[in-house]
Formats: sequence, C-alpha cells, structure tokens
Amino acid sequence: MAAVTPFRAVRYAHPSEAVVAPPYDVISAEQRDELAARDPHNVVNLTLAPSEEDAGRLFRTWLDEGVLVREDRGVWAIEQAYVGPDGVARVRRGLVAALHAEPYGAGAVLPHERTHAGPKEGRLRLLRAARAQLEPIFVLYDGDPPVAVPAGAPDLDVEGTRLWRLEGDGVEAFFADRQLLIADGHHRYETTLAYHAEAGTPESALQLVVLVSTSDPGLEIFATHRVFTGRQDMVDLATDCHEERVASVAEALRILADAPYDRSVVVGYTQHGVFLLRGARGELDVELVDRFGHDGIAYTADTGEAVRRVDDGEADAAFLLRPTRIEDVFERARRGEVMPPKTTYFYPKLLSGLLFLPLEP
Repeated sequence: MAAVTPFRAVRYAHPSEAVVAPPYDVISAEQRDELAARDPHNVVNLTLAPSEEDAGRLFRTWLDEGVLVREDRGVWAIEQAYVGPDGVARVRRGLVAALHAEPYGAGAVLPHERTHAGPKEGRLRLLRAARAQLEPIFVLYDGDPPVAVPAGAPDLDVEGTRLWRLEGDGVEAFFADRQLLIADGHHRYETTLAYHAEAGTPESALQLVVLVSTSDPGLEIFATHRVFTGRQDMVDLATDCHEERVASVAEALRILADAPYDRSVVVGYTQHGVFLLRGARGELDVELVDRFGHDGIAYTADTGEAVRRVDDGEADAAFLLRPTRIEDVFERARRGEVMPPKTTYFYPKLLSGLLFLPLEP
C-alpha cells in the first residue's frame, strides 16, 4: 500500500553536534538563538530561518560551497540510544527512506491527530523556497524490519543517533503491502500533500521519513498528563469522587498500572486529595479527560511536575494517565478516528540536520 523508496540524501560534509537540532516545533525562541550561536551552519538556520526565502537561498548556497554534500542513492538504518522519562535506557531502531505522500483517503498512510492551519502555512512557504525536505517525520508500521543494522562502524554518529547507508534492496517490495501510521509529523506530511498539489512533479510528493516497527523493543509511548488551571469544576469533581479516594499519589499510580486497558481510568489530584476517575469500556484514558474540554489545560510528561503545580497552587487539578498503547492508536486510525491532542508522546524526538531530501531531479 505504501510507496517507500531509496533516495539520494544530502548531508553535512562534516556532521557534528554543533549543526543538529531538535525538530522546529519544539524549539523556543531562546533555544533557537542558542543553537544558531553554536555554529553558523546549524540546521535551525534552515528550519527556523528569519524568512523562508532566506532558508531556501542558504540551502542552495551550502550545497554550492560544499557545506552540504550529496550521497549515493540508498536507505539508511538508524538507531537512537536514549534514556526515557522513566529513567530506563533503550535503543530505538528504524529505517530512513523516502515516502510517496498520498492523501489519507487512499489508506496507505494513516493519521491519528488533528492538525491546525497555522503551522502548515509556514512549512509550505519553506518547502516552496528550499525545494527540499529538511526534517524527517516519524512513521510506524507492523512487521519485522526489512533491513538490519550493520555490524560495522556507522556512516554518521551524532548525539546518540547512528546511521548506516544501505542499498535498500527489497525495501520497496516490503512496504508495498504495509499500512503506515504517522507517529509524529502530521503537519509536515499534510504540507507535503499541499506542496505536491501545487508543484505536481514526481519529486514534490516525496516525504523524508523514519520508519520504525511497532515490534521494535526500543519503541515506547510515554504518558502525557493533563493539568488544569482556573477550573473550579475540577475541584468540585474531586469532592464528588469520594468513593474512589486513594491515600496517596503513589498508591493511586500502582492501582492505575495494574488496571486493565479495556476501560478508561485516570488518577485525579487536587489539594483536596487523590482519587480515581473511571470511564466507559472501550474508551482511552485521554478520551476520558478530553470530556472536560481544553479550557485552562496544560500538558506535561513529568508526574512530579504535575503534582507540584497543584501543591504550589499554580493549578487546580492534575490528571495522571497511562501511556496510550500503540495497538490502540493503530486501531483508532484504521477506523478513521482522530484522537485528542497529546494522545501519544514518542520519545526521543528525531534529530534534525542529519539527512535532507532534495525535491528536484
């Protein structure tokens, strides 16, 4: 179903930690300035340039000057070593390739989150100017990987991410009957669709992707907790749930961890105490909390931070959730459903600045 192919990558001639960065949408203005100060060739000068036109000119200048070089056609095995928010060390492995972007209705690529127009407008201007995919998106598939990480030294090794270029034999055939799920990068994928509708060339449909198997041992979804401010109804809810009161957050989290996933359940916390809130069968934890709307909501992956904000009076209530299971995300996506914001938290983010995908012959 999915058209995944080898591609001719562009990369830095001298890759280093000084030129890479997190994805554009998680970088604050202060972080952007700090990254740009590390090296005049840091990738934020492309992904978060003063103007999209500046980024396009700079990309081509760096190619002309040899700052960026073209690789032979292929795919890339990738592995990321990381320590998750839970303190556990893992290695996540995947494959970097080019994906022919198709509308969701075709069924080859599935979304699981809603997008907003604003971010896509800026990314579309950047695609027009750079005529290159400057950052990969993160995509999942079912099945064992079609390629293995080689035993030899990597071609690139930066900030815990290692890459090996491979010929890519058999990759196209492997993914031809696979359905893909966007884990992270919905806005960029939909931007590629819009760009291809304008440009209409074979290259304009290509999306730079990192494909990870749902069975990869290093793939983990972490929970994103909800914190509400200015919501007296949340304080009242704590009083109403007196039958489900628990002595401590630690005890409540133990109960939550043992609860079956066939029904939604979350831990609620206010200055009036700890309680369990249970929902309907077949409902996800994020859907249970989403019933309360998004007024005054904030998100954090840090349980201690969520509790502290309530204790310090910065928030009225915190809801502590379990991680959403990968199989539940895929199931909802295959039914054509989109889920609440921050349903999934895939960690770590993919590094930007390792590989680029030009959209010109």
